[in-house]
Order: sequence, then C-alpha cells, then structure tokens
Amino acid sequence: MEETTERITGLLSNFIESFRQVIPIPAFAQSPNVLLDSVVQSDIGVLIGFTGDIHGRIVMQGDSSTFGKLGLSMYGMQLEDEVLHSFIGELANMIAGNASTLISKAGKTIDITPPTVMVGALHLYGFDRGLSVSLRIDQVGEINIILLLQKQGV
Repeated sequence: MEETTERITGLLSNFIESFRQVIPIPAFAQSPNVLLDSVVQSDIGVLIGFTGDIHGRIVMQGDSSTFGKLGLSMYGMQLEDEVLHSFIGELANMIAGNASTLISKAGKTIDITPPTVMVGALHLYGFDRGLSVSLRIDQVGEINIILLLQKQGV
C-alpha cells in the first residue's frame, strides 16, 4: 500500500509541476485530500483520461471567473462562453501533454485522451482511488487538480 500511495502522490506531483510550467503565474499547492467515492463539481471543469502504464483521469475544476481571470492574465483579453470553454480544454490538454512528458522521464508511458469540458453541477463516479489538491494562483483564484485512478493502472 505504501508504494501505491507513493506512486499516486508522484503522479499528482507531475501534474502539479506541469501546471506550474504551463501557467505563467505562481501557483501554490495546498495539502492533498483523499477522495473515496465521488467528485462533486459545482461550476466548470475539464476531464482528460490517460492510458498506458497508468490508467485514470485527471480533472481540473474551478469557478468560471477563476478560469476567466487566468485566460485574461495569459492572453490579455476577457474569455467568455464558448471561447472560455475552448480555453479550458486547451489548457488541460497542454498540462496533460506536458505531464505525460514528465512521466515518461520517470520511465512510464501514458497516452492522453482529448479533453472533455464539463459545465454545471455534476458528480463523477467510477474510480478506485483519488486525490485532490487545490492550487492557489496569485490574483486569480483556486483551481482543483483531481487525479482519479483505476486499479489496473496502479
């Protein structure tokens, strides 16, 4: 069990590091929380699946206003509606792609799926283990990174 926890934490650390490399604003990770049965989303998020040596999903979620401020800081313009949704999907794609490169340097291979942007309240089920960590981004807000793993990949 100890090794599995280490591997999950290491995988989450790769996604956090990738987030920091893609986002040009300092982001500070809070303590991770273990998820037992479901993930609840109240506003907006994006899900990317991964397969290969590790099977699971990465979810980024937060408030629309937080993602909007992030888009404004990165592109200098206010993003709304479909443009904001597109930005969130592409941001997750860049982060997951960069994370897969970091993971490959550790000797593991993962392939990522296209992003699925999720708008509105929902519950996510169907995972064996999960960890969530909030990233506080200076003058932007908080975005949660959630790692959901399936048994066959751990």
